[in-house]
Amino acid sequence: MSETLLSSRNLAFELYEVLDAEALTRRERFADHSRDTFDAAIATARGIAEELFAPHNRKNDENEPEYVDGAAKLIPEIKPALDAFIGAGFQNATRDFEQGGMQLPNLLSRACFAHFQSANIATSSYPLLTMGAGNLIEAFGSDEQKQRFLQPMIDGRFFGTMCLTEPHAGSSLADIRTRAEPAADGSYRIRGNKIFISGGDHPLSENIVHMVLAKLPDAPAGVKGISLFIVPKFLVNDDGSLGPRNDVTLAGLFHKMGWRGTTSTALNFGDNGGCVGYLVGKPHHGLAYMFQMMNEARIGVGMGAVMLGYAGYLYSLEYARQRPQGRLPDAKDPASAQVSIIQHTDVRRMLLTQKAYVEGSFDLGLYAARLMDDCETLESEEERKQAHELLDLLTPIVKSWPSEFCLKANELAIQILGGHGYTREYPVEQYYRDNRLNPIHEGTHGIQSLDLLGRKLSQNGGAGLKQLTRLIHTACDRASGYPALDELRQPLEKLLEHLSAVTLGLLGDLLQGKVSQTLANSALYLKVFGHLVIGWRWLEQAIRAEQGLVRLEKEGGNPADADFYRGKLQAARYFLTWEVPGCHHELALLESRDETCLDMQDGWF
Repeated sequence: MSETLLSSRNLAFELYEVLDAEALTRRERFADHSRDTFDAAIATARGIAEELFAPHNRKNDENEPEYVDGAAKLIPEIKPALDAFIGAGFQNATRDFEQGGMQLPNLLSRACFAHFQSANIATSSYPLLTMGAGNLIEAFGSDEQKQRFLQPMIDGRFFGTMCLTEPHAGSSLADIRTRAEPAADGSYRIRGNKIFISGGDHPLSENIVHMVLAKLPDAPAGVKGISLFIVPKFLVNDDGSLGPRNDVTLAGLFHKMGWRGTTSTALNFGDNGGCVGYLVGKPHHGLAYMFQMMNEARIGVGMGAVMLGYAGYLYSLEYARQRPQGRLPDAKDPASAQVSIIQHTDVRRMLLTQKAYVEGSFDLGLYAARLMDDCETLESEEERKQAHELLDLLTPIVKSWPSEFCLKANELAIQILGGHGYTREYPVEQYYRDNRLNPIHEGTHGIQSLDLLGRKLSQNGGAGLKQLTRLIHTACDRASGYPALDELRQPLEKLLEHLSAVTLGLLGDLLQGKVSQTLANSALYLKVFGHLVIGWRWLEQAIRAEQGLVRLEKEGGNPADADFYRGKLQAARYFLTWEVPGCHHELALLESRDETCLDMQDGWF
């Protein structure tokens, strides 16, 4: 049977040949695990995703949540799918055994969750948000808050959201107007409006725990005046039972082009003056706290984009193998049998482009999860700090590059299906619509590029950038031991050299106060930086593929493995020799400080 979620062979390659997941079992936290337990978790995830998530993906899309009597009404298939997800332990995959978790590495948890994102991105968003909200409370909440709100989230009884965006202030959080007034009992009364709140209302859990950004009466202006509050849909009594409905109302639902099974809500807080909220941590530190959930969500969104691209790639690959049409250009006999469209070179080009985008991004997303494990479990504090610096640098790429290029993969999947690709009888148009939301989820491409160029590169003296540069040099040095990889290695080395020179110049301009000019073309910079990172990850995959072929030649094995490795090498070759060299054009624009976009005037449009 063909695989529809992701390639199990590719996943095994990533986990055990590229990222060395088994090495994690030598760390104390994961000592009770082995490849067997990892594979068992993956098999369980695949089974639930195939049996309970995938079957209602189309129904989710065709039957959007409805606003009925002030509440959101969803299709019935979502709840049993999430109950099975929670019951199997995936809501708490990384938590301690003592908390009822599986104590899995982040790498394995991310690999398991990828199946659910591929099968049904809308339904999988509810646990994604809940896990992020729970981690936020665990990191910064009081013991009482953890007992009252976190424990029911761990138990699967409460779900969570993040409430940032307001009608007048999208990404500009400095301008939020939601207010929090202190009450005599130590709680706060919240008043304001939030929009585009995913999962903001639903009947899937006993309660919904909203993580809300708001400002206190004495808050300083800007982002330094933002505080974080827990605002439950239902108040929770001291004994853990549910109390009365909080003054949080569903004002309406948004109807987006994709992710239609996820409620996208407008929420009103405190219309009747009685919305109770609980301050998390210190006053005016809310945005710093929320960044933990935002960064987790950015990686989750990036992986969601990957898996939608992956699903489209696998479907179009299977279609191309089965769909007969036309004959090869050198075929002279019109009566000869038609060939499957995968025999046509341009279809192979489109499939190869998809493979390069989605499998390169998939590797990066899992690598980021591996870095999260390093942040938490490496032996020395210095090692953990270095892992955090590298992860921080890569997060804008993990979020934004797949959101751009795995969407392009979905475009190509539609094209391969021809006229069928544009119809709702086939799933690839839904994959595209679902994925089209990811370039704006958790910060646009432009915002991520400002974060990368304006902040992340120079953070801590450029520690993350220096690490990345060393890692790429090391990969190139290792690749030089394989003559067959010279044509892959050399374009990456040239791009690294050129980008490094441009980066030094741009950072120098920032130090001189030329902020607007330097950041004007930051989106180009993120694209090139992302290509460098994906190119590096493809070179790492190519090295492992070469090693795999050598091993097969010496020891024998499954012939299908040889095809798998050759496919990896061909995708790496495509990306590094077709895609990477084109980045020098963007670098030339950055190098010249081109001001075409900066100089454009409103009245000229």
